[in-house]
Order: sequence, then structure tokens, then C-alpha cells
Amino acid sequence: MSTTEPDALLGPADIRELAATLGVRPTKQRGQNFVIDANTVRRIVRTAEVRPDDVVVEIGPGLGSLTLALLEAADRVVAVEIDDVLAGALPATVAARMPERADRFTLVHSDAMLVRELPGPPPTALVANLPYNVAVPVLLTMLDRFPSIERTLVMVQAEVADRLAAAPGNKVYGVPSVKANWYTDVKRAGSIGRKVFWPAPNVDSGLVSLVRRAEPVATTASKAEVFAVVDAAFAQRRKTLRAALSGWAGSAPAAEAALVAAGVSPQARGEALTVEEFAAIAENKPAAPAAADQAAGSAE
Repeated sequence: MSTTEPDALLGPADIRELAATLGVRPTKQRGQNFVIDANTVRRIVRTAEVRPDDVVVEIGPGLGSLTLALLEAADRVVAVEIDDVLAGALPATVAARMPERADRFTLVHSDAMLVRELPGPPPTALVANLPYNVAVPVLLTMLDRFPSIERTLVMVQAEVADRLAAAPGNKVYGVPSVKANWYTDVKRAGSIGRKVFWPAPNVDSGLVSLVRRAEPVATTASKAEVFAVVDAAFAQRRKTLRAALSGWAGSAPAAEAALVAAGVSPQARGEALTVEEFAAIAENKPAAPAAADQAAGSAE
């Protein structure tokens, strides 16, 4: 672990000075809220349990507050930044404030949703202050594309944190909850106030811990097939599963048959089911009518 000086991290004055020099104004369009508190980023790194042998990928590093704290603790950090100005400036910030670790930092200038490979060794951890407006799709995409990521800690809007970590039966349990649980064991890992950001958001933030787990092993259905059931169930979440899955199955009776075969009540709703139960439903989807049968039916 590096023995960097305390002032290697960015404080409020450093952040504002950097932003002014670069002509950067945080934009709502990209959900930019920069962390200006060194204690907060160190807390995030501790909560993420970043180890000296970790290769950490960070999404949306911004001006580098969390990046520098990660470099103190990890073996390597790969940061993915979409903003042209921020991406251009971050390597210089790292080199100036943490020169002894600069060779362990890599910047990928890209939209995280488009990244399919990362330079260097496979990432073992994902730690990020995710932009509020794209947090869930970015998180799920990274977990899907980089199975080497064992541990994830993300800071997101408190409401999103609650949804990701919700258990079946919770009123905010939904598509993000189920899909995140396909890949990981998810739990809330703390709260973050508004004053540690610039500009201060009008919502609170939360930390979410996600630890990679085996995908549900009791199913022969693919992830895509399971997620199709999840999407259908929550598209009409007030309806019973018999009704909500009728389009997915081809008819309400076919949906009921799949649910009964999976051991799930046709009168249940999606918010009551575990990811394993969704997988069981996908596994029991009725076969589509054969083309010949369809043709015969249309000729009648």
C-alpha cells in the first residue's frame, strides 16, 4: 500500500480550482456531482474493502477525488470517463498529486455502456460514484461484461440504493433488485449526506455493496430468458402473475401452467418472488406452437 501524504487527495478548494482551470461546470445531463470531501472517499474505499492486490475499475471518475483514494489502496485503477475535458485532465491530476502511483493508473475515454474490454489485468473490483441518471444500467452492464469483478461498491441516489438492495416483499423491490441479485448478493452499506458534493444534490445518496455469487444453479434457462420473465412481471406489477405473464407465455392459461410447474402461485405478484423463482418460471415456459400448427390455425 502506498504511503501518500494526506494532501494528495482533493479537498473543496482543490476541486473548485481544478474545475475553474478546466472550465468545467457540473452538468445535470450527465448527473455530475463531484465529491469534495477526502474523508468520504477514504470511507468508500474502506467500505469497499479494497485490497493491495485489487485491480479496481471506476466509472465516472470526474476530477479524481475517489480515483486518488483508490490508488492509495489498490494495485491498479482503471477509470472510465465519457467527458472529453475530464478524461483529458485526469491523468495529469494523478501524475501531479500521486506521482509514485501514476504508472498504476489507466484512463479509458469512453461511455461505460460501450466498454467491452479493459486494458491490463482483469478487474477484481468496481468502485464508483455513479451518475444518478444511468446508475442501474451501467452497474448491470459492468457486472455482466466483466465476470472477474468479485466485489462492487457504488454510491448512488438513496432511492436507487434502496431499490437495488430490496428483498422480495418490499414495496420498492423490482427489476433492478432481481437483476442485481442474479449476479451478486446485494446489501445497503451506508448513507452519504449532501454536503460532501459539489454541487450539492437535492437528494441523499447511499452506498450499495454487491458481492459476486454463483448464478442461480437450479435452472437451465439462460439469463436472457429469466430477465424476460422479470421484465414482463414488473411491466404490470399490480396484476397477478397469471395476467402479467400472459403475453410472455402466449396466453393466460399458458402462463398459469408455467407458474404451477414452477411451484409459484398464479395469483402472486412479481414483487413477492426471488430470482430463483423467476428462473424456475423461465425454465417452464411453454413451447411455442410449431410453425405447421400456426399455419394450419391461420388457414381455418
